[in-house]
Amino acid sequence: MICHHFFAISLQLHTMRILVVEDNTELAQWLGRTLRKEQYTVDCIDNGADADFALKSENYNLVILDLALPRLDGKEVLRRLRARHDQTPVLILTANNTIQSRVSELDQGADDYMAKPFEIEELEARIRMLLRRSSGHTTPLIACGNLSYNTNTREFQISQQPMALTPRERAVLEMLLRKSGTSVTKQALAQSLFSLSEDASTDAIEIYVHRLRKKLEHSSAQIMTLRGLGYLLRQADND
Repeated sequence: MICHHFFAISLQLHTMRILVVEDNTELAQWLGRTLRKEQYTVDCIDNGADADFALKSENYNLVILDLALPRLDGKEVLRRLRARHDQTPVLILTANNTIQSRVSELDQGADDYMAKPFEIEELEARIRMLLRRSSGHTTPLIACGNLSYNTNTREFQISQQPMALTPRERAVLEMLLRKSGTSVTKQALAQSLFSLSEDASTDAIEIYVHRLRKKLEHSSAQIMTLRGLGYLLRQADND
């Protein structure tokens, strides 16, 4: 069981799910509070063995990984992740800021590297950059028809007019827009919205999608249901 050494910070407002692996409880909790304000879904784990288990069983958009961890060090967590051909972006946080260490971790599959102490504004910018890159987007703006989303300001617009969305609706629509043109299962949507400490409800997803369809009625984007596959956001046919 990973629960003994696991503490979850439930951040329910954002589909981007982040795993923070840090054995300094004070630092991890501070990161959790900060990321809550930035509306990410976050799980915090304080040792490498439980992190390795979580990475095998859960899907994350980003891993923030300390290197000096109990039970299994961060280097081994990273090595095992890449050995499974898992390309989840990994941002290393460590007090060891030597050139040799940075080169070593980047060569072993890390995507970015920050030394402690760090400025939170820079960390947040690097997180946004890694999430954009992994989603295949090089700019902050994502669009489907006249529906657009700015990943920096986290604002949705229809024809440049802001949309009024609840946090859960915003989270579901963001994931569908990031995956625009491809199907997304209800299970994937639920997993992205709920942390390990919560029950992921696929029934709730149907409610959020129903509400979103009403709010998209006058846009050129539509959410389609693909039986047995999930949901697909696409540009509506002109005819």
